[in-house]
Amino acid sequence: MIENKVISIILGGGQGSRLSPLTATRSKPAVPIAGKYRLVDIPISNCINSGLRRMFVLTQFNSASLNKHIKNTYNFSFFSNAFVDILAAEQTPSNAGWYQGTADAVRQSLHHLKQHDFEYILILSGDQLYQMDFREMIDNHIAKGADITLATIPVNAKDGTSFGILKANADMEITTFIEKPNAEKIIGWESEVGHEMESQGRLYLASMGIYLFNRDVLIGMLEGNERHDFGKEIIPDAIGVNKILSYQYEGYWTDIGNIDSFFEANLGLTDDVPLFDLFNKNSIYSRARMLPPSKISGSKLDRVIIADGCIIHADEIIRSVVGIRTRIGRGTKVSNCYVMGSDYYQTIEEIEGSVKSHKPLTGIGENCTINNAILDKNCFVGNNVTINGGPHLADADYETYTVKEGIVVVKKNAIIEDGTVIG
Repeated sequence: MIENKVISIILGGGQGSRLSPLTATRSKPAVPIAGKYRLVDIPISNCINSGLRRMFVLTQFNSASLNKHIKNTYNFSFFSNAFVDILAAEQTPSNAGWYQGTADAVRQSLHHLKQHDFEYILILSGDQLYQMDFREMIDNHIAKGADITLATIPVNAKDGTSFGILKANADMEITTFIEKPNAEKIIGWESEVGHEMESQGRLYLASMGIYLFNRDVLIGMLEGNERHDFGKEIIPDAIGVNKILSYQYEGYWTDIGNIDSFFEANLGLTDDVPLFDLFNKNSIYSRARMLPPSKISGSKLDRVIIADGCIIHADEIIRSVVGIRTRIGRGTKVSNCYVMGSDYYQTIEEIEGSVKSHKPLTGIGENCTINNAILDKNCFVGNNVTINGGPHLADADYETYTVKEGIVVVKKNAIIEDGTVIG
């Protein structure tokens, strides 16, 4: 089976500063999504659903929680060759530096990869949201005798300025590449796309950051040089030298690059027919938690996803995602929010002690109004708190919260005292 000839590499990402403060204590792939998953679960699940069960996750920044999640989640049979292993950045006698880019991360890991039998290397990002069957891409790569295949997605001219844009000939061989062209330079870079994409004005082929290499081709490109990045150096330098194919994907895909895209991706899950569908045969896998079902009393719910183990007494929750172990008090209204939940429950003794000393409990207290906000894990929001995000707020960073693009992001473990007004 071809699946047994592929090794997958999932890149753990850099510092993730554009997703700050969510990445203050964790790497981008470890950021919670949809109330119960981590971003890294997406590429891993896509691999598993595609029959690819040998994976390395390359990590460097704030990797402790990501390492713990993978260790506690992905355990395969002892009688299988399947694995999801962490390859953390390490100093060796031949290399004393950290990863300098995507290609450099793979280069520094080659000595681990060579210990395995494989013919193809699939390289994925750990911070994208999509559902894709990689077998179709692999089959196309082999059938057409490619050295490299790039997954590409049609985008419009405005979005195209944020991506590497490619042009391919009639045989889908990539002939030219331009990195993040401005509005003037992108003119003339249109490609042949499907009718639906054309009708939406999505005429430009953007690289999705998903690469399939023949083993020997990749090793030859990485060894003996110092090129650091696939998108900026390795791929452009290979055009005209190697046979590089475009594998055009027209499903839902988004790069979780900043707070705004992360926020909209999560709230989009509450739509009647979401672009990213959690409710289909292609399961998203994650850590199995032995949590009780959620308990909801007297609440109006509209377009809401609620994870396990929640205790909800809110007046209403509208177009929001509520993560594991979330507690929301009576009289509270939540709208357009992603509440990540908690890593633990407070004991009865802890709750009684907090009430006596007038300290907020975990979750959201009573008679609060929360709108256009992200609440990171283990927040303590008191009673009568108002958080009203929106375009009227300027970007700013404070001790307990950050404002980015009008979205209020309450920091992990933050304590918001009774009566606080934000926005």
